[in-house]
Amino acid sequence: MQRGDLVVVALQGDHGKPRPALVVQSDLFTPLSTVTVLPLTSQHIDGPARVTITPSTTNGLQAASQIMVHRPQTITRSKVSRVIGHVDEDTMLAVSRALAVFLGLG
Repeated sequence: MQRGDLVVVALQGDHGKPRPALVVQSDLFTPLSTVTVLPLTSQHIDGPARVTITPSTTNGLQAASQIMVHRPQTITRSKVSRVIGHVDEDTMLAVSRALAVFLGLG
């Protein structure tokens, strides 16, 4: 599991419903028992805290989705059921920029 991977997780507060999530944690922290992810949703809302991503053979998504930058969660790696794909560099750059704004780093 690496930064930029799309994984399937069941996050707290989502009624245990499995959903895709984007790994945003630096690969330098791979030895940790936890990983930080951003959940995806198929409910589209315009705003700076969302990054839209369309399905591709590389990312493994079934439907157009949005990465919810405003909902970072750190979970135990055991909550990740599988890796389904990887986002492209442009998407990862958009997410990194949106995260910087959301966290007040830029």
